[in-house]
Amino acid sequence: ESLSENLSDSVLAPLLYYALFGLAGAALYRYANTADAMWGYPEHGARGAFAARADDLLNLLPARLTGLLLCPPRLWPRLLQEARKTPSPNAGFPMAALALRLGVRLRKRGVYALNPHLPSPTGEALRRGLWVTGGLGYGLGLLLGTLAALGGRG
Repeated sequence: ESLSENLSDSVLAPLLYYALFGLAGAALYRYANTADAMWGYPEHGARGAFAARADDLLNLLPARLTGLLLCPPRLWPRLLQEARKTPSPNAGFPMAALALRLGVRLRKRGVYALNPHLPSPTGEALRRGLWVTGGLGYGLGLLLGTLAALGGRG
C-alpha cells in the first residue's frame, strides 16, 4: 500500500502540479498533503477537516492517473471496482492498481481487502513492486522534467 500511495502522493502529484503550475503549484500541493498528514484527523476539528478535504481534492487526478499507469490496461475494468473498497476517495486507485498488477491481496483488517481471493504479498512481490513503482516514478520524473524544461524555453 505504501509503495503505491507514495508514488501518487510524493512523486507523481508534485511533478504533475509542477508541470502544470510551476514551483508554486508543487509547493501548494506538498503543503496540502503535509497538512492532511499532520491535521487531517477528527480530533483537529475544522482545521483537520479542511486539510483532509483539500488533500482529497488535489489528489483526485493524480491518484487516478497513478492507478491507470500502474494497472495493466486489461485490468482497468477491475480497477474501479477494487479502488472503491477503501474508505479514501483516492488511495484506493494506486493501491488497487498495484495489487492487480502484482496479483496479490492488499488489506487492512476490518477496513478493506483488495483482490481478496489472492495470496498476501511475498518478498518476491515486494521486489517486483519496488521495481514497478520505482521505474514508473523515475520515468515520469524524466518525462515531466523534460516537458517542464522545454516549456521554459522561450
